Amino acid sequence: MAKIDGERVFLPVNIAVLTVSDSRTLKDDKSGQTLVDRIETAGHTLVDRAVVRDDPDAICSQLQTWIGDNQVDAVITTGGTGVTGRDVTPEAVERIMDKEIPGFGELFRMLSYAKIGTSTIQSRALGAVAAGTYIFALPGSPGACKDAWDDILVHQLDARYRPCNFVELMPRLKEHL
Repeated sequence: MAKIDGERVFLPVNIAVLTVSDSRTLKDDKSGQTLVDRIETAGHTLVDRAVVRDDPDAICSQLQTWIGDNQVDAVITTGGTGVTGRDVTPEAVERIMDKEIPGFGELFRMLSYAKIGTSTIQSRALGAVAAGTYIFALPGSPGACKDAWDDILVHQLDARYRPCNFVELMPRLKEHL
């Protein structure tokens, strides 16, 4: 049964948050703030936060900066995962990723289906590993960010979570590099 193992030690994860939007700033970015609040409440470290426009080159540039920084263990993006012409976050992540984590997007959409029904089909949320750093691309709504964090990431980014979690794999993510 999945649970927190009280005999294991909590290990804070260093996380950066990227909001992808043509219309948001740090002052009015509710989705990014939702993630920041949850990251800090869980005991993790917010390493950096930024807002970039819906442009694959701008997204890739920011992601590459963070995945090149040994102080960043994971990046969570919000926005740009829909199906419109300006939604390019998955394409940007795909340009730099080493491996996709298909189960992340599948699980997100399954959990989201219980809340918003078939509208979840419009989400292209995804998880990936790039240069030994986790990347999780979430939709741009505060509700979607809450769902992804509360139902998936809070557990998988906790080293105490059993039977397994993303944290215990971190030392091995750069084995091929």
